[in-house]
Amino acid sequence: MTTHAAGPGTPLRTALVGAGPWARLTHAPALTAHPGAVLSGVWGRRPEAARTLAAAHGTEAYTGDEGLDALLAASDAVAFAVPPDVQAPLAVRAAAAGCHLLLDKPVATTAAGAREVAEAAERAEVASVVFCTLRFAAGTAGWIAEQAAAGGWFTARALWMGALFAPGARSEFADSPWRREKGALWDVGPHALSVLIPVLGDVTEVVAARGPADTTQLLLRHTSGASSTVTLALDAPPGAVGTEVEFRGERGVSVLPPGGGDALGAFAAAVDALAEAARTGVAHPCDVRFGARLTEVLAEAEAGLGRA
Repeated sequence: MTTHAAGPGTPLRTALVGAGPWARLTHAPALTAHPGAVLSGVWGRRPEAARTLAAAHGTEAYTGDEGLDALLAASDAVAFAVPPDVQAPLAVRAAAAGCHLLLDKPVATTAAGAREVAEAAERAEVASVVFCTLRFAAGTAGWIAEQAAAGGWFTARALWMGALFAPGARSEFADSPWRREKGALWDVGPHALSVLIPVLGDVTEVVAARGPADTTQLLLRHTSGASSTVTLALDAPPGAVGTEVEFRGERGVSVLPPGGGDALGAFAAAVDALAEAARTGVAHPCDVRFGARLTEVLAEAEAGLGRA
C-alpha cells in the first residue's frame, strides 16, 4: 500500500464521498473554493445525485464499486458526507487505498465500527481528521483551546437543542433516515463531547436519561475530576432552540462565544488540518482515534438508555 501524498505547494486531491444536502451545502463548495485542495471527483450511492453535484463543481461523478476504486486511486484524501454506518466501511476501504481521511461525525454508531476505522488508518499510516464543527470554526476553536490551557474547571454544562423534527419544521436534514433512527444523542452529541473532552479530560463515567420526545440528558465524570451535564434534542419546540456551553471553575465562568455556525469556513480549516497532518505525520487532536472515543462514550450512553 502506498499512501497518496501531495507534495509541498501541491493541492490535495480530495474525493467527496456523498451527494446529499451536507455534501452539496458544505463539502463540495468548500473544497472547490479551497486554494490548497482540488475536488477530484464525487462518488454517490445515487448516480443522478452524484452526477448533478459533480457537474455543478466541474468535476467527474463516480458510482458503484469500480467507480469508488477509480476515484480513490486518483485522490490523495477523501471527505465523507454519508451516514455514519455507511461511512465506516468506506473509510476502511479508503485508508487501505492510501487515502487520508476527512471524516464526518460520528465516525460510526458502534464502538466496533469506529475502532475498525481507527485501526485501518493506523495500519495504512494515513492522516485523519473528524469534522466536529466547533473544533474548526474560527469563532470557537481558539476559545476551546484557551479553556483547555486554563484548567481548573469544576463543572460544565452543554446544551444542543434543535427543532429539526418539530411539527412544521422544514429542513432537508429531517429527511435523513439515520437521524430519525438515532436521534439527538448521535447527531449533536458528538458536538457536545468534542468541546467538553478537550477541556475537562476523557469521560470516565456516563449516566444517561430520557427527556421529552427525543431529548437525552447525560451526566459525565471526567479524568480531571470535573463533572458535566449535557442536554440534547432534535425535536424541541422552536422557541427552545439554542446551543450553549459553559465552564465554571476557580477562574469564574466562561461561555461559548458565537461563531460556530460558519460550516464552510470550519470545513476549510479542517481541510487545512488534514493537509498539515498528512505533511508532518503529526496527528491532529481531533483525529479518528478521538472520533472513535466519542463513539465509545455515546454507545455507552445509548446502552444506559436501553437499561433504563
